[in-house]
Amino acid sequence: MSQHHLSPYNTEATVVLRENGKTREKTLTMGTLNPQVKAVEYAVRGPIVTKAGDIERGLQQGQKHPFTEVIKANIGDSHAMGQKPITFLRQVVALCSFPELLDSSSFPEDAKQRARRILQGCGGQSLGSYSASQGVDCIRQDVAVYIEQRDKGVPADWDNIYLTTGASDGIVSILKMLVSGQGRSRSGVMIPIPQYPLYSAAISEMEAVQINYYLDEDNCWALDINELHRAYQAAKEHCHPRVICIINPGNPTGQVQSKKCIEEVLHFAYEENLFVMSDEVYQDNVYSPDCQFHSFKKVLYEMGPEYFNTVELASFHSTSKGYSGECGFRGGYMEVLNLDLEVKAQLVKLLSIRLCPPVSGQAAMDVIVNPPLPHEPSYLQFHKEKSAVLGALAEKAQMTEQILNTVPGIKCNPVQGAMYAFPQKQVFKFVSLLQSLGMSPDMMYCLRLLEETGICLVPGSGFGQREGTYHFRMTILPTTEKLKVLLEKLRDFHIKFLKEYAPLEEPKRSEDDTQEALKQFR
Repeated sequence: MSQHHLSPYNTEATVVLRENGKTREKTLTMGTLNPQVKAVEYAVRGPIVTKAGDIERGLQQGQKHPFTEVIKANIGDSHAMGQKPITFLRQVVALCSFPELLDSSSFPEDAKQRARRILQGCGGQSLGSYSASQGVDCIRQDVAVYIEQRDKGVPADWDNIYLTTGASDGIVSILKMLVSGQGRSRSGVMIPIPQYPLYSAAISEMEAVQINYYLDEDNCWALDINELHRAYQAAKEHCHPRVICIINPGNPTGQVQSKKCIEEVLHFAYEENLFVMSDEVYQDNVYSPDCQFHSFKKVLYEMGPEYFNTVELASFHSTSKGYSGECGFRGGYMEVLNLDLEVKAQLVKLLSIRLCPPVSGQAAMDVIVNPPLPHEPSYLQFHKEKSAVLGALAEKAQMTEQILNTVPGIKCNPVQGAMYAFPQKQVFKFVSLLQSLGMSPDMMYCLRLLEETGICLVPGSGFGQREGTYHFRMTILPTTEKLKVLLEKLRDFHIKFLKEYAPLEEPKRSEDDTQEALKQFR
């Protein structure tokens, strides 16, 4: 149908017909849209996930597929995957939201004490009021105490704490402060590859220069200092590198960086005068007995005053990950060290534009940094729930690695921490075919997997990978039983896929290997 004959109520038309017979074009079209918005890509909620939603709705309407449910392993959304909320956290937020419950005997006194303290810090003693742009003062103070205890006495000043809308809000705000210049003086941002697509998306939106440094897949995704130097020197030819971003524990790669590695990064940043952004939202998610979380701040302190008093460092944490998995509250914080005082005032101004983070999310963040103590009535239940969540994640991390490594043509590094595996798949004949057709091998692999099995994963290309390698990211968040189903379906699909596109060379790993691995987790 011609656009001039569309219904006057068709709001999707680019050109609409007025009653007087004249036409009026829309102001905002793909032609006039900000090109930086078009450049943004966010694979975690990309076309595969959109397709999964369509299939899910089709199943609910009775459409036939070779499976009965969609298993979403594309995003780190713990509660959507069946994880139960931490009781104490929900109690405190409930009390803050509906203070009349403070008179109820159904709530423990330690939850009431925390709720009263938070409410006293809110305007009108209501969670519905705006807070200061940096967040509620008493919650910022609790964050500082938490950091000081976590880092074994390294001092923390609550004036350096900013509560945020999840960690993402803080990360984007700091990047906005750092991006400036034109041409060869344009700010360059060093990010790990593979990376969490928030970084590449924000860099695209801000028209900054993305500087890739590659993690060492053959060494369990370790960060190689020589690779940092290579990336930095190459980038200096066309931009001004100003900031280095680190995700520890890693997303999507699941590695936990060693203290020595962190020292090398901080020394590198000190020598090259780089701002350091340390994404530490998975600090509670460490599963390997050989690994330990080291905060960048603590390591910086231990390197001595020359480093601790000069290197500009922003560290980020969130309610969304860890053992709480409270993604929907959008709670988080950042601690920013060694910021110029005038720049600090500019940061507060920038944060004030969004008024304040959700105050309910701030309350949730307070519970994470100020949990029940051993002498308090809620401690035993809280400790039991926290241990159960982290224990189950540790078991699923091990199970995912072991089972994937029984599948011919798939190689998976140990999932030392975080919530994801990022296995490499070998699909060479398939790659050659699709490249000749101008299609993305990763995307088509994940699309076929979804359509044939109902499993929703994210193509590795959405996170970045070395040229000639192909991966996918999957979460370890589904329940243990559902994760076993997912891994078995994935194995069967991949072997069928290999038979179709590449001959198997008598693989040492077989279905028997997979079943043997599964037995350990029954």
